[in-house]
Amino acid sequence: MLSIVTTMYQSEEYVEEFYRRIRAEAQNLTDNIEIIFVNDGSMDNSLTKAVALSQTDSQVRVIDLSRNFGHHKAMMTGLEYARGDLVFLIDIDLEEPPEILGPFYQALSRENADVAYGIQAPRHGPFLTRTLANLFYAIFEFLSDYSIPQHSLTARLMTRRYVSELIRFKEHLSNMIGLWELAGFKQVAVPVRKSPFKGQTTYTFRRRMAAAIYAITAFSSKPLRYIAYLGFVMTALCALYVIELIIEYFAFGRAPTGWTSLIVSVWLLGVIILVCLGVISTYLAVIFVETKDRPYTVIRQIFESKPPDQARSEEPSLMNERDPSLRS
Repeated sequence: MLSIVTTMYQSEEYVEEFYRRIRAEAQNLTDNIEIIFVNDGSMDNSLTKAVALSQTDSQVRVIDLSRNFGHHKAMMTGLEYARGDLVFLIDIDLEEPPEILGPFYQALSRENADVAYGIQAPRHGPFLTRTLANLFYAIFEFLSDYSIPQHSLTARLMTRRYVSELIRFKEHLSNMIGLWELAGFKQVAVPVRKSPFKGQTTYTFRRRMAAAIYAITAFSSKPLRYIAYLGFVMTALCALYVIELIIEYFAFGRAPTGWTSLIVSVWLLGVIILVCLGVISTYLAVIFVETKDRPYTVIRQIFESKPPDQARSEEPSLMNERDPSLRS
């Protein structure tokens, strides 16, 4: 069985074409498929269009979240409900062509791997976006305890055993690329040429910066160790400077002067302290969120057409009480 998982947020213009193309591609591999749409709080007609598909196609399921929880949590919710022996995760916006499913399956079989994932080759987009992306990967590689593949995409074909282990990760503030790598198993990269994005991205600069910060703090304690190293270095420098002043005063009779240098030193130390406190506060914020043990997502309703003898209604379910048998 092949499960196809995608998420929707303001995606009404893509739903029908995505469904048509991914279904045609999946049927080249097997007739035993399911297509899972996860509605991540869309305010347009994405849910309506997806539900209409589920009413005419029994292999389509729609998971409607109670609000917008974020792309990564919506993806993990869809993976939690996927039942296939193979699970294909892909964005709905058609930047990653649904037709890559075939090459992904060939790579997975040829390499006897558990994951075939896409990497953008070559990476396109505005110069500033590409520069910031390269800077993020460089900083992450330097600060993180784990390495991640550069320019990796959402699209990936995964085996059941890999997905079963991946969904055990319950971090609220994390990064999917890091989790994919942290789960382990044999993974093989497949070059993908993305199609031009025709819509308007919801990933603002502020959201990208927040995601980058949480990605680093979720996978590394190096920034905290570097703060300790910085403290030792500053202490050593200050000690050497004090020794120099003492020698000049007693050996040469010169008293230290210069208010400008004093103020600059105070400002420098003040900035260093504020930066260090900011890093520590970020880690505390992550701990604060993770220790609350709140539901990962909240599901309002699951839409699925069934034969009359199996049809039944269910109450909405919390994500921390996940039961794949619940249907609406």
